[in-house]
Amino acid sequence: MDKIEHIGIAVNNLEGANATYKKLLGTAAYKQEEVESEGVKTSFFKIGESKIELLGATREDSPIAKFLKKKGEGIHHIAFAVSDIEQKIKELEADGFEVLNKTPKKGADNKRVAFLHPKSSHGVLVEICQEIKK
Repeated sequence: MDKIEHIGIAVNNLEGANATYKKLLGTAAYKQEEVESEGVKTSFFKIGESKIELLGATREDSPIAKFLKKKGEGIHHIAFAVSDIEQKIKELEADGFEVLNKTPKKGADNKRVAFLHPKSSHGVLVEICQEIKK
């Protein structure tokens, strides 16, 4: 793992959370985008080298909507940047982690992503992500 890329926070009202985090962090979100395949709209805040990703559901059957219904608002995942996501998936599987995405998928903020099941990492949903080279 190269670094912590971001911390994802599930929220019920993305616009309200954007206002709260703008006040908290002293800066506005630098990017908002929708990932239609995941039923989520995201906002990203940059603080130094770290990022916060707010996640709001765009449909009731999305993973974020299910998370919010089950657990309520709060930390959803921690994401780590990697330089070779395919190789990292192989390494993690070989080390006994349950990888939910054997093939990386397109995520927000110009990333290819894969997730580890929380039961593999003491209850924490872990995302690994790699910047998509343009």
